[in-house]
Amino acid sequence: MCSSQQKLTRTSLIQMVTSWVQGGFYRLTIRAGNPHPPENSHRWQLHRRRIHALVIILYLLYIIYEAHWELQRAGNFYATLNVPHDASDRVIKSRFRRLAAQHHPDKVAHSSSSSSSSSIGAQNAGDFYIHLKTASDVLTNNAQRFAYERFGPDILTWRGCSTIKDYVWHGLQFQVFLHYGFAAAGLWGLGFLGYFEVGRYWRWLTLVSLCVFEIHVVMRPKFPYFLEALMNPFLSRFTPHDPYLPFQVIALARRVAIAIYIAIGQLGPILRAGRDQEAVAEEKALLRNLERLEQTTKILDTDTARLMELEMAPFVGNPVAIRDIRGKLKEWLVQNTIRADPMVRDASK
Repeated sequence: MCSSQQKLTRTSLIQMVTSWVQGGFYRLTIRAGNPHPPENSHRWQLHRRRIHALVIILYLLYIIYEAHWELQRAGNFYATLNVPHDASDRVIKSRFRRLAAQHHPDKVAHSSSSSSSSSIGAQNAGDFYIHLKTASDVLTNNAQRFAYERFGPDILTWRGCSTIKDYVWHGLQFQVFLHYGFAAAGLWGLGFLGYFEVGRYWRWLTLVSLCVFEIHVVMRPKFPYFLEALMNPFLSRFTPHDPYLPFQVIALARRVAIAIYIAIGQLGPILRAGRDQEAVAEEKALLRNLERLEQTTKILDTDTARLMELEMAPFVGNPVAIRDIRGKLKEWLVQNTIRADPMVRDASK
């Protein structure tokens, strides 16, 4: 119920923004005093579809940016300790000791001036100190570090995992296969009930591609090439954002998949309506051309009959002349047919 209300709100918002943009477009491109295209006219509907598609695309880009911003705000253990992804255990432990000395709860409570701020500061410092200790412990454990980079902080709640193989198998079972199993069942069930008729092939292709992508990312011994050689260097050089870890890329890819589903649901009917209207317009144009061709043919038939009557006018009332003409026409047709035959033409050569 909540998702349907959110979908209705999103659709209403997109429609409202589309109306505003279309009105502004007409005010900017049409001179004052000139009439705007009538509502529901062909030109108005063409502009409506294009502006609606543009608004949807901008909204989807905003969804992707929002997901990126949330991931950056949440951070990761490397950003917490302010160490690079390839930092050694020695560098991580040294950085932890330095931060722990600055943010230890006892030191924060001792440096606070008032009692109320002292208790609040000590509590916050205690939470942050625990976070620092957890980050240091995970990143200095090879198996947990490998698993954290691919599955995120959820690995802290996994029990019975001690090796890389254990973490990878557990993550594949409960974070990949289970997730996409439910997603595929839901997509099939909604399709069976008559939903998602538009773009069904592209929805399944997106789901399967994303599942293969996640399996590829979590099972690689190193970071994916595009992340290590393209995405992270771009973020480090041109933006103030922290580099991505594989689990963050997976979370972003899932949000992108949701944006693709929204695009299919929103843009599909627009494109289909445009194609239907174009097909109707082409069919009407074809019918008009056929009617014109039929009228032209009737005029030619009438003119041909009139010319024949004029040619035969001197022989009207003279059966002998008409019989001679018919005989000569018959002889000419026969001779012309024989001469036009390929075998006769080849034999005459």
